Amino acid sequence: MHADLREYLDLLRREGEVVEVTAEVDPVLEVPEIHRRVIAAGGPALLFRRPKGADFPLVTNLFGSARRVELAFGSRPRELVAELARLPEELMPPSLGKLWGKRRLFRDLARVGLKRRSRAPVAEMTMAPACLDRLPVLKTWVEDGGRFITLPLVYTEHPETGGHNLGMYRMQIHDAATTGMHFQIGKGGGFHLAVAEGAGRALPLNVFLGGPPALMLAAIAPLPENVPELLLASLLQGEKLVLGSGRRGPLPLAARAEFVLVGELRPGERRPEGPFGDHYGYYSLTHDYPVFHVAAIHHRRDAIYPATVVGKPRQEDFFIGDFLQDLLSPLFPVVMPAVRDLWSYGETGYHSLAAAVVRERYKREAMTSAFRILGEGQLALTKFLLVTDHPVDLRDFKATLVHVLERCDPRCDLFLFANLSMDSLDYAGPVVNEGSKGVLLGLGEARRRLPGEFSGALPGGIRRAEVFCPGALVLEGGSFAADEDLPGRIAAAPGLEDWPLVVLVDDARRAARSAMNFLWTTFTRFDPASDVHARGHEFPRNHRAFAFPIVIDARMKPSYPDELFCDPETAALVGRRWTEYFPAGMEMGDSDAAHLD
Repeated sequence: MHADLREYLDLLRREGEVVEVTAEVDPVLEVPEIHRRVIAAGGPALLFRRPKGADFPLVTNLFGSARRVELAFGSRPRELVAELARLPEELMPPSLGKLWGKRRLFRDLARVGLKRRSRAPVAEMTMAPACLDRLPVLKTWVEDGGRFITLPLVYTEHPETGGHNLGMYRMQIHDAATTGMHFQIGKGGGFHLAVAEGAGRALPLNVFLGGPPALMLAAIAPLPENVPELLLASLLQGEKLVLGSGRRGPLPLAARAEFVLVGELRPGERRPEGPFGDHYGYYSLTHDYPVFHVAAIHHRRDAIYPATVVGKPRQEDFFIGDFLQDLLSPLFPVVMPAVRDLWSYGETGYHSLAAAVVRERYKREAMTSAFRILGEGQLALTKFLLVTDHPVDLRDFKATLVHVLERCDPRCDLFLFANLSMDSLDYAGPVVNEGSKGVLLGLGEARRRLPGEFSGALPGGIRRAEVFCPGALVLEGGSFAADEDLPGRIAAAPGLEDWPLVVLVDDARRAARSAMNFLWTTFTRFDPASDVHARGHEFPRNHRAFAFPIVIDARMKPSYPDELFCDPETAALVGRRWTEYFPAGMEMGDSDAAHLD
């Protein structure tokens, strides 16, 4: 495993997976559009040697392909986690022979931990007072509220217990020495701040930029609240993680980071942050967030600033997210014994849709598992959950949806729950951080044959019909603002009774073209409690019993933020300069269509 960012870059050079750009480029809008076009074309990591107005080089797209993720982390972490998950079963009852058979595992675990050093490479240079203007911080979308640090590894410690948290929370640059700190609901760093504010104290905070790839992965891993991320980083790295002593603050330094920003959050202080073009594919809007006061910046003498760009799936975070799911999936049955398999769909921003295969050992046990999933760590932010008790490849969304639609009974298998907390970045609910959830069960044997073609008359107000997969029909209607009642009329229209699922969209061809498009268009644009309709429903025993078709209104609503598109000026600039960036040649993808097949 790689000890730091530069070791990983050396490997990428040997593998032909990084290209250096020597032309001067602007971190404001220009670099992000280059990055988006390269990732849309399946291209390499990018090392920008001359970011305009900055003192340090900039690297992006470090993990923007399945191959680079594999180069960064290899297969051993997955094997190790899977072996750990099997350990309780394989060692019981314990014996000397069984323990001896696990000697390699115990040897690996003996390397896990932290070690302290008085000196750290990241402390070679110190910038005090801090001057964030010297860093090549990106502004990624034209309507963004400013420049944002997009790969910050934010380290905090619990003010009372000393337990640590490492998370990745975007940071808007306010000025040369202050940034925002985007603590969303349910995040460990935010919990630490709440404790400090309750005592009227500032919260010390260090931000690591760069370092071992394992450290970056650990920061975004959906671990339970009290599981230390630094130990996961050590486990992934295969050796103890080196921490240096902080001379400008009380917290340790990630010794082999490229930069460490040292400072504090002051109690009660908030400042508007945003808008920001986020990984859902829309702008997240302006809200008040804590303010990080940066007292000093430690950095290596030849430091490299790492960044990423988020937007419509699939971007760089998609490949990291899927790797994390593969890595942690053996642990799901350990934490939730009735859950055999679980997958969240990166095309929806991960939190908008998940699917699970569960055990159904007694009637309706599946809902017990559904509640367990929706109450587990960051999975609690899941908006919609598909559940079945038969083996199916959850990574194949079409097959999963068909499997569930063949088996679901709308009278008793669809559950909607309103007035709940939701992902801060999901604007489909009535207000920020609030919304609803849905669960659809598809249990037992198939109970119907699904239609695969639509040949009936289009309901009134519908311009086009496209079949996404058997049982799922996509209809294109007028705008929500012009015809808010259209979903109800579709649900009551004759000729749709055999279609379990009908999705109403603004552009049916686009939505039905691929699983990626369908997932993104449908599940990022609806709130289950307000946007699910059906032909009729009753309330036996206070349960809402539906009848087919179930209609999801996935049209854009007037309250939704704007979809992300590159501004024409930046697109034209990057198009004109492409051969300056890549004199040896590089395929140029279409960043605005990166999520379209």
